[in-house]
Amino acid sequence: MTTATLTRSATRAAGGYGFRSVTRMEFLKLRSVRSTAWIGLVFAAGMIGLAILVMRGQHNSPSFDPTNDSFAGLAIGQLAFGVLGALVITSEFSSGMIRATLAAVPRRPLLLAAKAAVLGAVTLAVGEVLAFGAFAVGELVLRSPAPHATLAQPGVLRAVLMAGVYPALIALTGLGLGAVIRHTAGAISAVVGILFVLPLILLPLGTSIQNSVGQFMPMLIAENSLTAVKPVAHTLSPGLGFAMLCVYAVVALAAGGWALARRDA
Repeated sequence: MTTATLTRSATRAAGGYGFRSVTRMEFLKLRSVRSTAWIGLVFAAGMIGLAILVMRGQHNSPSFDPTNDSFAGLAIGQLAFGVLGALVITSEFSSGMIRATLAAVPRRPLLLAAKAAVLGAVTLAVGEVLAFGAFAVGELVLRSPAPHATLAQPGVLRAVLMAGVYPALIALTGLGLGAVIRHTAGAISAVVGILFVLPLILLPLGTSIQNSVGQFMPMLIAENSLTAVKPVAHTLSPGLGFAMLCVYAVVALAAGGWALARRDA
């Protein structure tokens, strides 16, 4: 056995895995868990199924946005990927596997970064494929005289791309919340609260508060900024909406990294 081999073996025994090795390990975990496939199927069924149902019932009206309405399934997709993000880390805490993971990768920020990289890459790829699929199916079933949209029209390609980016950012937010809470039910409840409960809380508070605060809620950003081609009043621009969603993900992951570094498994 060479000196280099001995050095590598000693480094790995000490938990010195690099980022590439850890991401490979995390990808194997994500791929082997049955919940990943089921969540992907739920996401696909929601995106494609609701695109068909919503677009078949549309008629020509001044407020109709053929691009935005193709992504009605994001209401389900965002929750599915938010749950997946939480499960990526909370399932390890609930099963006790996190001890073995931390023994191999004691650098907890590195571990969370690897999980975020794998989760982000997988959810972004799946999200983009299904976003383009939902758009294509929606336009296919849309009946005349309702206006159709094409990717060459202003804002349409941007909206379709952002429809794939949005659930990936929600997945990363769920991962950060899972790292903070460390409990599956609690982390999923937090995801549901941010996506669905906070907008409902604003309803009885008056129009002015709804307009000023609601524009910063993730689901409303997706509905009215990222995937909308026609301008919607009292909403952020697509660029600011995307930046705000990135802030949600970064803050959640930063909090998760801080929590992992300060707590014992």
